[in-house]
Amino acid sequence: MKSRALRRTVIVTAAVSTAALALAGCAGSSNGSGSGDSNEKITLTVTTFGTMGLDSLYKKYEDAHPNITIKATNIDTGGNALTDWQTKQAAGAGLPDVQSVEEGWLGQVMLVSNTFTDLRDYGADKIKDRWVPYKVDEATDKDGRIIGYGTDIGPEGLCYNRKLFEAAGLPTDRDAVAELFGGANATWEDYFKIGKQYHEKTGKAWYDQSGFVWNAMVNQLPEGYYKTDGTLNVKDNADLKARWALLSQGAADGLSSNQTQWDWGGGKAFVDGSFATFVCPGWMLGNVKNSTEAAGGDASSGWDFADVFPGGPANWGGTFLTVPTTSKHPKEAAALAEYLTSAPSLVTAFQAAGTFPSVIEAQTDPGVTGQSDLTKFFNDAPIGTILGKRAEGVKAQYKGPDDAVIQEQVFGPSIQLLDSGKADGTKAWNNAMKLLDDLVINK
Repeated sequence: MKSRALRRTVIVTAAVSTAALALAGCAGSSNGSGSGDSNEKITLTVTTFGTMGLDSLYKKYEDAHPNITIKATNIDTGGNALTDWQTKQAAGAGLPDVQSVEEGWLGQVMLVSNTFTDLRDYGADKIKDRWVPYKVDEATDKDGRIIGYGTDIGPEGLCYNRKLFEAAGLPTDRDAVAELFGGANATWEDYFKIGKQYHEKTGKAWYDQSGFVWNAMVNQLPEGYYKTDGTLNVKDNADLKARWALLSQGAADGLSSNQTQWDWGGGKAFVDGSFATFVCPGWMLGNVKNSTEAAGGDASSGWDFADVFPGGPANWGGTFLTVPTTSKHPKEAAALAEYLTSAPSLVTAFQAAGTFPSVIEAQTDPGVTGQSDLTKFFNDAPIGTILGKRAEGVKAQYKGPDDAVIQEQVFGPSIQLLDSGKADGTKAWNNAMKLLDDLVINK
């Protein structure tokens, strides 16, 4: 759910302690009681990030509510949005009335969940069946407070380039591509095996860089960097080490194009044959399209979308709309968040950005399952239908408070060592464990 070369995952550039967040949140919080007179002229501020597909909805809401003006701020990346929230949360000032929160940093938010409005006070319990159950579970804190309304989820399918597949003698029909990787039984082992064959045939890379592949591998495990009881789950984790071995061998075999995350040479790598496959949660499809077009490409560049994913169901990302307790208009802010996450609104968002709705009714709406500019770009792939199938079997993975730090600042540099050839799998893993000690365990 990002614009062009903008990231979905987060990079924590400013560490803010839990204590500081909590103290600031308490100092600046106000439960409020709404604006009082429903005809009072008020301004609601909204902070989003990347491409959430909500922009066109603000004017519609203002037209239906003449007393409300919406002032929207969109931050370019999830990482910068996290830093912005951390800074304002610590200061106890400057937070918007409606704050978007990404799944990857939900663990940090839950440490200070009391600084967010309990949306049950404004009817959340009455509408919670709107969403897939795990989306509501993710937004519910340990005290049972619902602090966010879900926008999208990120079920993953596989983007592939038909032209590059054809040149390598691989099938190009999306159903045949799904079978190539094993269909419902697709494995990472097969993905890397076919990638090695592709590289030997063409001399080209198989995927853009190892970071996104690693993220997908971790996200589909029952437990990722944290166990469900909240304890760290990295060192001596056999599942992680097995996937790391596959990833490091893939890099050694030349399967990574070593692209800069979220840049891809200004999108050029999507049109010059630098890589043939790409891991794609729904929101990433907009990135592929926008990046390709930014580099002068279009639908003829050859990108398609298959109903298959190595290792089975996986989810990457998903956002929530929250109402910080500092809002002077929590009732109106909650109503706006409810509107923006209604089925019609999320259908509009999907058509604009490919963000697959977390609302059940919207998932089967013709506006999601039918044709759009996005489906035309991907060779008329039934994107909404595929994403609906890819969402089956997905279970919410517990995200701990330093989940984003571990993904980006612990494994990120080590993955770059792999892709650049500066370290083998063992050295890169050991480097990650040192960073884990420095940034998480001994911080």
